Amino acid sequence: MTTSRLLLACFSFLLLLGCQSKTTEDSVRLNYLDYSKSDDQATGGIRMIPISTPAGNFKVWTKRVGNNPKIKVLLLHGGPGGTHEFFESFDGYFPNESIEYIYYDQLGSYYSDQPNDNRLWTNERFVEEVEQVRKALKLDNSNFYLLGQSWGGILAMEYALKYQKNLKGLIISNMMASAPAYNKYAEEVLGPKLDPTVFAQIKAFEKNKEYTNPKYMELLMNHYYTEHILRKPVNQWPESINRAFKHLNPAVYVYMQGPSEFGITGDATLKNWDVTQRLKTISVPTLAIGAQHDTMDPKHMEWIANEVQNGRYLHCPDGSHLSQYDDQKHYFPGVIQFLKDVDNGTFKKS
Repeated sequence: MTTSRLLLACFSFLLLLGCQSKTTEDSVRLNYLDYSKSDDQATGGIRMIPISTPAGNFKVWTKRVGNNPKIKVLLLHGGPGGTHEFFESFDGYFPNESIEYIYYDQLGSYYSDQPNDNRLWTNERFVEEVEQVRKALKLDNSNFYLLGQSWGGILAMEYALKYQKNLKGLIISNMMASAPAYNKYAEEVLGPKLDPTVFAQIKAFEKNKEYTNPKYMELLMNHYYTEHILRKPVNQWPESINRAFKHLNPAVYVYMQGPSEFGITGDATLKNWDVTQRLKTISVPTLAIGAQHDTMDPKHMEWIANEVQNGRYLHCPDGSHLSQYDDQKHYFPGVIQFLKDVDNGTFKKS
């Protein structure tokens, strides 16, 4: 075969591959909102999934948006005891990219069963719940991406440490790998940035365990949350965020996290959680997301990306803890690019 014929053959082969890829993309986009061949068509993608636990059987709420056989993102919300409503901004970005995503309220959350049993609120039990949800939704390592934000990031890390063989990709959004490090950052870095009088009042309330005092939450909301949770005045917070906080289950939240986002305090069960020494065992492609004004140290988030075997770091310079709302111009392009790079086999660690 002459050189010219060889070059022509190679060009034709590459052109064919490109056409096949384009055909696949067009097919996914064309069928993205077609629920006609699915058993959840009648409910608009909603499924109540049975969950078996040591304390009995319950059901958790899920809602699928779109169809994409290659990219399916299960969303793990914060809290603990929060809801999928923290993710509703995804509706403005994922459908346009034909990314399938699944909203999911964990057990104890507003749209799922809410048993009153503290034996259920452990990392280990939640990991097994996620695994049962994965199986029910028929997700596997050819398409299954897990995105956890805040407490959901803890759950995502714990899941990956046990079940990474089931994952195609992992996204850790706005969550450090150590609760003690998170507490230290709140106490030594963020707290002193507050007005000294406000900081002193907050510490006094916590010292006296006056967590239910309305003044305590008022101080946090107006001086800490608007700087480090969502960087907008409270009266400008999105309706979905207000709804999510309204639906927060305090029984689960206080038991595991404590009374507020100002560190994990009191007898909260997550107070000593730390997986920093185990992250190096995670080999699945991983995106760690940090934000400049977050309650979580962005340098620690970058460290996570370097500690796992195949990590990439996404920095949100204008964002805080809910950077999916206050820094969307960096958050969503970075997440979407990660999903597409892993899907296309072009992912490179940072």
